[in-house]
Amino acid sequence: MKEVLHNYAGIIFLLLGITIGSVIGIVSPGIVEYIKPLGDIFLNLLFVSVVPLVFFAVSNSIASLEQQSKFGKIILVMSFTFLFFILTAAIFTICAVYLFPVSGVSGSSEAVVETANEEGWGNRIVSFFTVGEFTALFSRQNMLALLIFAFMTGISARKAGEKGQSFRAFIASGYEVMKELLLLIMKLAPIGLGAYFAFQVATLGPQLFGFYAKPLGLYYIAGIIYFFVFFTLYAFMADGQNGIKSFWKNAVYPTLTALSTCSSFATMPANLQAASKIGIPNSIANLVIPIGTTLHKNGSSMSSIIKIYVAFLIIGRDFFEPTNLLLALGITVFVSIVAGGIPNGGYIGEMLMISVYKLPQEAIPAIMIIGTLVDPLATVLNAVGDIVAAMFVNRFVKV
Repeated sequence: MKEVLHNYAGIIFLLLGITIGSVIGIVSPGIVEYIKPLGDIFLNLLFVSVVPLVFFAVSNSIASLEQQSKFGKIILVMSFTFLFFILTAAIFTICAVYLFPVSGVSGSSEAVVETANEEGWGNRIVSFFTVGEFTALFSRQNMLALLIFAFMTGISARKAGEKGQSFRAFIASGYEVMKELLLLIMKLAPIGLGAYFAFQVATLGPQLFGFYAKPLGLYYIAGIIYFFVFFTLYAFMADGQNGIKSFWKNAVYPTLTALSTCSSFATMPANLQAASKIGIPNSIANLVIPIGTTLHKNGSSMSSIIKIYVAFLIIGRDFFEPTNLLLALGITVFVSIVAGGIPNGGYIGEMLMISVYKLPQEAIPAIMIIGTLVDPLATVLNAVGDIVAAMFVNRFVKV
């Protein structure tokens, strides 16, 4: 019980902060303006730490990942499998929010001012992927350009061979330092988000609780359906009826481990044990599951779509516009793959979302809260999905 409480401490403290903030917003709305700066301070600290963390984390992960790429065919099939599963989860969630829409909060679009400008599509494409000055890379307004630069830096560091060893050590060290900085800042999340929630309750009223409950309920219902239906389908595609029986017979222990620890990394030993019992060769399981723990996130894919959808509801924009949907899928792939190995990587995805869609920063607290509250089920989908991914790779790669 102590271990479970320790693993869920972050969620418990966040809920406590939200609860206190809600009470303040309802009982004493007059003092909200005095505590809202606490939320602003938290967001500003988050902004300044995320940008360097993204650069170090992405460049370091790419430089390190290439060292594991000698198993060419396994890596290729594994990459397509991860991408297929992640996009399937995202598209399924888009269908869910389309069929069961959530109504926005009355007055939210007025409370949050939209900052998107009306520049041409060609200029938007250029600004999404590139910037004109090196210093402009390190702005949260240009996250996508920073990601591309970090990706190419990681590849170049790897190609530099022995001469690039010092630089690779530098970005690896930088990643560890910035990771610890983000973890330190996130300790302030209950206070910062509690202050913002007090402001939202005071501004928008108690109807805000219903607004959060609906997307959360939708995520948990869609996530449970995905867990049972799609994982069964993937297991069948991997090994027919025998695959279904083997998967569900051995998936119980990893599922319970993911729920109790709320950690994909803590579930990895249980996944490896389950893969061995299913009959997946070690040469595949020992590659797919460890890499999948970092780069393969079905639950994160689904939560990314929900968070983008909620952000659009808050500012009163149409999420289902084709351009917005395509960008949502792109952001989701990044959040599920590249940001998967970064602590609180979902928050980095939210920064990217704000940058690409030109959304106001006031939308961030709402989607951070939702991202935290869906974390238990998201962890189960992320972790257990690695087993069925290993089965899928084994289907197409005979070793």
